[in-house]
Amino acid sequence: MPRTKKKKSKGGQHGNVQPFSDEDASIETLSHCSSYSDCASVADEGGEASEDAAQEDFQYKLKGFIDSTVDKSAKTRQGALDGLKTAMATRILYEFISERRMTITDSIERCLKKGKGEEQRAAASLACLLCIQLGSGIESEEVFKTLKPIFKNILADGSANIQARQAVATGLGLCTLVAEDDILDVHATMECFENLFTRSYARMDGTCPLISPQTSQLHTNALLSWALLLTICTANQLKDVLRKHLPKLPRLLESDDVNMRIAAGETIALLFELARDMDAEFEFDDWDELCDKLNALATDCNKHRAKTDKRKQRSVFRDVLKAVEESDFQSETIRFGTERMTIDSWVRKRTYDAFREFVGSGMNYHLQANEFIRDVFELGPPMLVDSATMKAMKISRFERHLHNSAAFKARTKARSKFRDKRVDVGEF
Repeated sequence: MPRTKKKKSKGGQHGNVQPFSDEDASIETLSHCSSYSDCASVADEGGEASEDAAQEDFQYKLKGFIDSTVDKSAKTRQGALDGLKTAMATRILYEFISERRMTITDSIERCLKKGKGEEQRAAASLACLLCIQLGSGIESEEVFKTLKPIFKNILADGSANIQARQAVATGLGLCTLVAEDDILDVHATMECFENLFTRSYARMDGTCPLISPQTSQLHTNALLSWALLLTICTANQLKDVLRKHLPKLPRLLESDDVNMRIAAGETIALLFELARDMDAEFEFDDWDELCDKLNALATDCNKHRAKTDKRKQRSVFRDVLKAVEESDFQSETIRFGTERMTIDSWVRKRTYDAFREFVGSGMNYHLQANEFIRDVFELGPPMLVDSATMKAMKISRFERHLHNSAAFKARTKARSKFRDKRVDVGEF
C-alpha cells in the first residue's frame, strides 16, 4: 500500500494523555467516501473540514499514547497501551502505524521485558493488533522477528507472571499466523505450545494431573494457538500431527476445566476436518471410544459441575460429535455493512475466533475495511459505499422488530429439538 505524506502535527510536548473515548472509536470507515462524490455542496465541504480536524486531533492523541508508553509511571504506560489497543481495534491506521512501526515495536519490547502482569498482557495484545494492521508482509515480519524471542522466553519461563504467559500464548499464535514467513519456524512454535498443553493430558490410569486454574488457562490458550497454526500446516506436517497427537488429544476431554474440554473437543473436530480434506476415507483406530466420550460430554448431567458449564459444554460437543461422526458443521452467517460471510468449517471458525479475540467489537469493521483480514476470508477488496446508500439500505425499527421476532421463534423451535427438559428439571 503506497504511503502518503502526513501533515505536521502540533508542536511541543504532549500533555497529560486523555483516555481514548468512545467518540474517537466511533468514527466509521465510510467517513471518507464523500470525497468520491462528483458534486459536493458547501455544507459537505464544511463537513469534510470538520472531519479533517477530527482526524488531526485523533492522530495527535495517538502520538501522545506512543510517547507515553515509555513513561516512568506504570499506570501511564498501561493507559497508553490500552489506548493504542482500542484505536487499532476500531480503526484502520495502516499509513500512520507503518511510519511509526519500529517506535511502537520498541515500546512493546520494553513493556514486555520490564513490565509486570497487566502491562505485559496489554503489550502482547498490542503486538497482535500491530501485525493485524500491517498485514502479511515485510513490515509485520520485521516486527515479529523482534518480538518472537521475547514471546518464547516468557512462554517457557515458569517463574514469569501467569497472566503474561497466558496473553503471550494467545498472541504468539496469531502473530505467527500473520507474520511468520518460514513454515519450519511455524512448526517450531507449535512445539513450544505442545510442551505446555500436553502437561494437561490425563494419565494412562485415567487420573488428571493437579493443575491450578490459572495454569489450566495457560494450557488452554496454548492448545487454541496450536490449533490455529494447524490451519496453515503442510500436508506432511498434518500427517505427523495426526499420527502423534490425535490418539492422545482425547485425554484432554477428562480435564476438570470446562474451557480445556471445549478447546480439546473443537481441536479434535478441526483435526478430523483437515484429515478428511486430505483423505476422504480417513479412519481413526479409536473412533468408537472417542465417539462414546464425545456423546457423554454432549449429554453430561454430572451434579458436581455448574449448570452454565454443562449447558455450554453440551452445546459445543453436540457440534463436535456431528463433525466426528458425520463430517457435519453447523454453519453461521456473519453480517457486516452490506455484506455477509458464512463460517462453514472448523478451520474458518478457529481463524475467525482468533481474530475476534483481539479486535472484539471491531471485528465487523475490520471485515469491511481491513484488506488483510478480507484476504484471509476471501472477501475480495473493500467495498466503497457512500453514506446516502447506507442510509437508504437501513430498515425501520418496526421492520427490524418483526424480523427479530420471527428469527427468535424459528431459533426457539430449532433448539427445542435438542433440549432434554427432564434433565434441566433434575438439575435444580
